[in-house]
Amino acid sequence: MKKIVFHTLGCKLNFAETSSISRELIERGFCRANSGEQADICVINTCSVTDTADRKCRQAIHRFTKNHPNAFVVVTGCYAQLKPQEISEIEGVDLVVGSNQKFEIAEILQQIEQKQLYGKIRVEPTNQIVDFQPIYSADDRTRHFLKVQDGCDYHCTYCTIPHARGASRSSSVADTFAVIQQAVAEGAKEIVLTGINIGDFGKNSDENFLDLIKRIDEVYAEVRFRISSIEPNLLTDKIIEFMANSQHFTPHFHIPLQSGCNEVLKLMKRRYNRELFLDKTLKIKSLLPDAFIGVDVMAGMRGETEDFFEQTVDFLNIVPFSQLHVFTYSERAGTKAIDIEPIIAPKERKLRSDILHQLSEKKLAEFYQSQKGKTATVLWEATKKDNLMSGFTENYIRISAHYNENLINTFQTIKI
Repeated sequence: MKKIVFHTLGCKLNFAETSSISRELIERGFCRANSGEQADICVINTCSVTDTADRKCRQAIHRFTKNHPNAFVVVTGCYAQLKPQEISEIEGVDLVVGSNQKFEIAEILQQIEQKQLYGKIRVEPTNQIVDFQPIYSADDRTRHFLKVQDGCDYHCTYCTIPHARGASRSSSVADTFAVIQQAVAEGAKEIVLTGINIGDFGKNSDENFLDLIKRIDEVYAEVRFRISSIEPNLLTDKIIEFMANSQHFTPHFHIPLQSGCNEVLKLMKRRYNRELFLDKTLKIKSLLPDAFIGVDVMAGMRGETEDFFEQTVDFLNIVPFSQLHVFTYSERAGTKAIDIEPIIAPKERKLRSDILHQLSEKKLAEFYQSQKGKTATVLWEATKKDNLMSGFTENYIRISAHYNENLINTFQTIKI
């Protein structure tokens, strides 16, 4: 029986995809290599959101080819889709698989073994990436990540994701709900809905994201759901109002802002302005005052003058967010942003990033302080550290307690 090892870089969507790929391979007779064992096959699922991500992918490939010198090495994911030739030239890489073929890895490996298929690169053009199936991760995680949508049609000036994952696409509400029922039957207690642009669910059908979450909320089980990042222009008031009265959805939002300056948002070709963003966050807090709101923001985008950055900081000081996810801008070949002036020096980008991180720490501490003494429900996780276990409340506060094996993957009402 051939032993296989998996490595995933990047977003939660990648983890869900790796989980699906691993299930398919194990069903075909492969088994996971234990820690320290030599693998016959290595599958590396890559990310390419920044140049730093590309570098980490190359480092991971070199590490796995060194640690498993006799293994057949497969590289897939966004980096593989965008730069297949570059990856194929890395010593030790045997196969590069693009976004449209990643769920065919088991079949491709069988065809190669039977000498029915030749060639190192199996990557189709991005405009031919059309397949979609709802999938979820399960690998010993308390939280499951369910892929409900893939691809993006937005083409923001700084982003390569549409080139790596293709156009926006999703399945039906019924098919997605069937996968959720399967995850729940396997013991899932928390499911995070993920995608590249999940608010676009059902774009090419007569269904939409609100239809999906309404159907999901009807599930008859002890399970809760979180929504991963959703564009502010797609976060409708009806979605917010529904979540405020939901049986299963948590008061937890992750909304990309990227910049609090309207001029920079225009340079980015974002589809909203800061006024709409503020309106959405105030709407959330009016209906769900204890909601956790995570916000993506970018530091040092080309064209972001000192005044524009100050506008972002001033704006963030009035937004009722709980935590920032700060990204430092990096140039990406093939994006329109590389033609924008002025260029922000790397040192200044880091300075701005540090300022945003400090603001995030201040706001997170204030949010935690506001929650002390309140009653909440924790889902306890299996990880044990220093005889402690931890878990998240419905509004995403990490709680620690003395380790109790009997509480793993169960809900417990506690006072924060």
